[in-house]
Amino acid sequence: MITFENMDKKLDRIQAFLQKYHIPSLEAAQTLCLERGVDVFSVVKGIQPICFDDACWAYIAGSAAALQAGVQDAAKVALILGEGLQAFCLKGSVADERQVGTGHGALAAMVLSEEVECFAFLAGHESFAAAEGAIGIVNSANQVRKKPLRVILNGLGKDAAYIISRVNGFTYVQTQFDYASGELKIVQEIPFTEGDRGSIRCYGADDIREGIAIMEQEDVDVSISGNGTNMVRFTHLVAGAYKRNCLLKGKCYFACASGGGIGRTLGPDETSAGPASYGLTDSMSRMYGDVTFAGSSSVPAHVEMMGYIGMGNNPMVGATVSISVQIAKINAGRA
Repeated sequence: MITFENMDKKLDRIQAFLQKYHIPSLEAAQTLCLERGVDVFSVVKGIQPICFDDACWAYIAGSAAALQAGVQDAAKVALILGEGLQAFCLKGSVADERQVGTGHGALAAMVLSEEVECFAFLAGHESFAAAEGAIGIVNSANQVRKKPLRVILNGLGKDAAYIISRVNGFTYVQTQFDYASGELKIVQEIPFTEGDRGSIRCYGADDIREGIAIMEQEDVDVSISGNGTNMVRFTHLVAGAYKRNCLLKGKCYFACASGGGIGRTLGPDETSAGPASYGLTDSMSRMYGDVTFAGSSSVPAHVEMMGYIGMGNNPMVGATVSISVQIAKINAGRA
C-alpha cells in the first residue's frame, strides 16, 4: 500500500497527471519504472538519504510518464519530470503559486542543454546540500552532453570551502582578491580526487566583491542559491550584482533563488529578526531571481512545509538531472 505525506490532499492532481500519460495509478507507474530498469527510490535516496517518500513517488510519476512517452532527449525528459513534480504541489500553496515543480524541470533542462557551460551552487558552505546536488549533476549530465558541464560551488569562507572539498573529493580553488585593482588571483588548486568529483571546483570568498569576481572568473551561466544565514550578507548580493554585470555586457545569466527562507514568508514581515530573517531573504530574492523556489536548499521538512515534496532544492536539481539522463538513454536503447 502506497502512503506518503499529504497524500489525500494531492491525489486528485497526481491522478490527473498520470491519466494524461495513460498510466492508471502510482502502483502502475512504479511497476513500469522497475520493468524498464529505473529504480527511482535508489536514485533519489542515493542523492539525499534523508528525503521524504513523497519525493520518490513524485519522481516515479514523472519517470513513468517520460518512459511511456518514449522521450529520448534528456532535456525534454526533465520537463516531463517537472510536470510530475508540479502535480505533487498542494493546491493554493506557495510551491503551487510559484510553479516550483515546473521550475525544477526547466532548470534541469537548462543544465542538460549545450548552451549552458557553467552551473554554480551559490551558497554558504555550512550545508552539504550544494555538494549533494553537484555530485548528482556531474555523475549524469556529461553522459548526454557533447561539451562537459563545468560545476562550481561559490560560498562564503575559505576554510569551509576547503573542508567541503576535502570531505567530498572536490577540487579546492584558493583565491586572493586585490581590492585596489579588482583582480582575482588563483593562489592554488588542490584536487582531492580525480574523475567526476574532482572536476567540481569549490571556491571560498572572503566577501561579496570576491564572490562576484569568482562568478566572473568562471563565466557562470546558471546558478541556484541556498542557505539562510548567508543569504543577505553574501548570496543575494553576489547574484544580484553579477546579474547586473551580465545585463550590461549582454550575457544571458539565469539566477534561481532557493533556500534560506525563500517562500517561507511572502513579505518583509520578520525583518526585526535580523539578517537571517526569512521575510527579508524571500523579498531580496525577488529583486534578481528569474525564478524563486520555495523552502530550504537542504532540509526536506522545510520544503514540504511549502506545499511541495520533502527534498532539499539543491539535491533535487541533481536528482532531476540524474533521472532525466537515465530515462533518455533507456528510451534511446543506450542503457
